[in-house]
Amino acid sequence: MSAGAPSVAERTEHVDVLIVGAGLSGIGAACRLVKDFPRKTVAVLESREASGGTWDLFRYPGVRSDSDMFTLGYSFRPWDSSTTIAPGASILDYVRETARQYGVDRLIRYRQRVVAADWSTADARWTVTVDRGPEGAATYTCSFLFLGTGYYRYDEGFTPSFPGEERFEGRVVHPQHWPADLDYAGKRVVVIGSGATAVTLVPTLAEKAERVTMLQRSPGYIAVLPSVDDGFDRLLARHVPKRAAAAVSRWKGITQSLVSYRISRRSPERMKGILRSQARKRLPDDFDIAKHFQPKYDPWDERLCIVPNGDLFTAIRDGRADVATDTIDTFTERGIRLTSGEELDADVIVTATGLNLLLFGGMALSVDGTAIDPAERVTYKGMMLEGVPNLAFAIGYTNASWTLKIDLVVHYVERLLRHLDRTKQTTVVPVPPRDVGERTPLIDLSSGYIRRGIHLMPKQGAEAPWRLHQNYPLDVKLFRLGRLRGDGLRFSGRVEAPEWVMAE
Repeated sequence: MSAGAPSVAERTEHVDVLIVGAGLSGIGAACRLVKDFPRKTVAVLESREASGGTWDLFRYPGVRSDSDMFTLGYSFRPWDSSTTIAPGASILDYVRETARQYGVDRLIRYRQRVVAADWSTADARWTVTVDRGPEGAATYTCSFLFLGTGYYRYDEGFTPSFPGEERFEGRVVHPQHWPADLDYAGKRVVVIGSGATAVTLVPTLAEKAERVTMLQRSPGYIAVLPSVDDGFDRLLARHVPKRAAAAVSRWKGITQSLVSYRISRRSPERMKGILRSQARKRLPDDFDIAKHFQPKYDPWDERLCIVPNGDLFTAIRDGRADVATDTIDTFTERGIRLTSGEELDADVIVTATGLNLLLFGGMALSVDGTAIDPAERVTYKGMMLEGVPNLAFAIGYTNASWTLKIDLVVHYVERLLRHLDRTKQTTVVPVPPRDVGERTPLIDLSSGYIRRGIHLMPKQGAEAPWRLHQNYPLDVKLFRLGRLRGDGLRFSGRVEAPEWVMAE
């Protein structure tokens, strides 16, 4: 290296758009941007050693989608399998193959954990600081920053402290870090939890284990969906062009989800009856549904858990699994003693007890050196922060497929980039009115992991565009057809646009 040349750690690379996170959201955004803006430079930073995000991280038995794949898949590359509730491995293959097809796999830089990002008004760019572990720090600059990091910690799941857990002589595991060497065949397994992970694990573990018990402090709502399409989508695909068929299947899934949500909110007792009926058809006649599958809250106060073809109920009916609704008194050498005095023998205890929230991958945000606390900011369309320029983040729906919202967010980012190029401006920042109304949490679920971390999350105002609809058809209008100017955004900065901009 010549005298005075910067070291590798000191070099700074500039790109037009920097994407943080190589999961479902980040890869989807990158594919759209490289296709629609072939002359812009794009890079993707991933803190782990592999792409796929959630679908690479979670390796527990039976991991699968909790939305139908016609809506969880990308709109620009439709899911083409008849499996609607797909295994995690299939989703991971789909995400990675999409990245390869669009050349995005070559844009991903691994083992790059973003620790800080500072916006410079004078330079109209972000400076992003990255921790590369043993390789030291690195710095990137970008004109626009897209955060596809989700909102939970990848390195640590949530496990409460249990009395006496040090006495247990078996093995305790958390699904977020499932051990590859765990042999549960012929073993007695207790799964603590009643959420999506627990209801996925129980029937899958029951295929090999001697007995599986789902231990829940309180029940959650469970809905039965078919694991493959009902024949309509296959029939459609045979007679309609592929892209049109995919669009119809996608809107069918959207409509079904929206109808379910509206019934739950407007007629909760009716939805409770539907869910009870689904369970009653599949469980033994003497099973206590009221105790084990009838929550005290209304449907969609917490996200509904999906069981494809009712597999959880089938495992219970066949005697391979059971449910205990009680609280834990203490772990014992042989298992768990409940408050009621009942003892659950176990060789393996799985703590499917939830996630820890972590916004933006834990990075520190600042504007001109002044720290930004997202929890003190209101969001614009649930995708940008007040007072923070040229930044968008990906947080999906709570009542529908994650990807539906991300698709709208990316489309809106593209509109912003085109407008900046066309008007030869550099900067766009959300500026709320003086009174945005009551500030409420961005995510409106009462799930445990949300309650534990909601104080870290940004807020929303009383009305659009500062409030989320949680309604895809309304958001299509808001994101795709809504005006850019005069709707809470302020554009500024002047640059000489490159010749190719004027030609587009």
